[in-house]
Amino acid sequence: MACNRRIFFRLIGALTLAGGASTWRTARAAQAPGGGAAAAYEVTHSDAEWRKLLTDAQYRVLREAGTERPFTSPLNDEHRAGTFACAGCKLPLFSSKTKFDSGTGWPSFWQPLDHAVITHTDKSFGMTRDEVLCRRCGGHLGHVFDDGPKPTGLRYCMNGLAMTFTPATGA
Repeated sequence: MACNRRIFFRLIGALTLAGGASTWRTARAAQAPGGGAAAAYEVTHSDAEWRKLLTDAQYRVLREAGTERPFTSPLNDEHRAGTFACAGCKLPLFSSKTKFDSGTGWPSFWQPLDHAVITHTDKSFGMTRDEVLCRRCGGHLGHVFDDGPKPTGLRYCMNGLAMTFTPATGA
């Protein structure tokens, strides 16, 4: 009986969290970074156009601020020289030279390329984090934390679904 009760409460908790996340994602999509009116990005599409351009999983991450399960992205194990770009608009985001294994299960970098990303305060799920967005299309990439390696001390923890990888010529 106790086992069934525990399963029931876990299910209720998960459904509540999923509903809250959906509400937060809908509200977030209508705001610019830092709050306020809808953001104006260089690359914009209607919701229907984004759904045609992206896979369902990419749409969930880039347009609804979802998170992929850890250790599921092939980009986590990508070690060749090259560039990681936004899966939504193809803007180059990170050089493989700044990638490191954070042990978290997501591709991690200590520095983005110049003028590639913007950050937005994310207060979802009862915590405050710095959300990382593509500067050009506003796609959700992941979060940045201050527990990374030198020289920046930052860990850009990115969703692999939000990016593509292009090997360097000759790599």
